[in-house]
Amino acid sequence: MSFLVQFVLMLFAAVFEVGGDALIRRGLDGRSLAWIFVGFVVLGTYGVLVNLVGLDFSRLLGGYVAWFAVVSVAFGRFVFRDAVAPSTWFGLLLIAAGSGVIQFGPRP
Repeated sequence: MSFLVQFVLMLFAAVFEVGGDALIRRGLDGRSLAWIFVGFVVLGTYGVLVNLVGLDFSRLLGGYVAWFAVVSVAFGRFVFRDAVAPSTWFGLLLIAAGSGVIQFGPRP
């Protein structure tokens, strides 16, 4: 699988994971089982997408953590209108660096 396809799958997986959680949050806030159900379906889709990448499990999820973190903060900022502290942005850089080490570091 090409790097570009892996990149796109990871991005889509992160959007589905964070989006599914956002839908569940909306359902809990509005007491709507329909939103909660849709959130479950979207979260299940994330699980399929992330596993299509085809990397070994520890490398896959270690590298994926950065995608999840960035998309989570973006959703918080732009969907939920959260104020994001500078320390959060710095933390994202640290997470991305760690994920890069996991993703691109030497294999045994």
